[in-house]
Amino acid sequence: MPRIDFSALPDHGRLWVFPASRRLDQNEVSTLLDEADAFLDSWAAHGVPLRSGRELRHDQFLLVGVDEDAEAPSGCSIDALVGRLRDLGRGFGVTLVEHAPVWYREAGDVCVVPRAVFRDLASAGTVGPDTAVFDTTLTRLGELRTEGLERPARGAWHGAVFFRDASG
Repeated sequence: MPRIDFSALPDHGRLWVFPASRRLDQNEVSTLLDEADAFLDSWAAHGVPLRSGRELRHDQFLLVGVDEDAEAPSGCSIDALVGRLRDLGRGFGVTLVEHAPVWYREAGDVCVVPRAVFRDLASAGTVGPDTAVFDTTLTRLGELRTEGLERPARGAWHGAVFFRDASG
């Protein structure tokens, strides 16, 4: 089962969020999507094709989903995906598989900072529970569709980590 439209994947499908460390330019977007499509077209677990799809948001967040009912990805197939995206990111001079930083929106722009810097911003009141953040830890398509990739910090893991004393 080859690559399908991302929106056709079921809510209970597996999701990976690959955040770029900066916004990609249009040439990089085109290359990323072409390379992702080529990979997904032949992605398999133990020789069985995976029913998968992808979507790019904000020229910075590559979302990859798999219908586990058709075939579940194996550890080796997941490693192959991560490895391919790591290599692709290196070619652009970005990381695509790093989840330690915090991605958030400031004045309409997507910003990325180390967690310690985000903690300092929170302590200074520069960011707060209503700051829009991007939850790159989502693992199910249904979570993405109901909760959203971008939402107020209070509604994501960021709220419990950085704003636990804030009401909400």
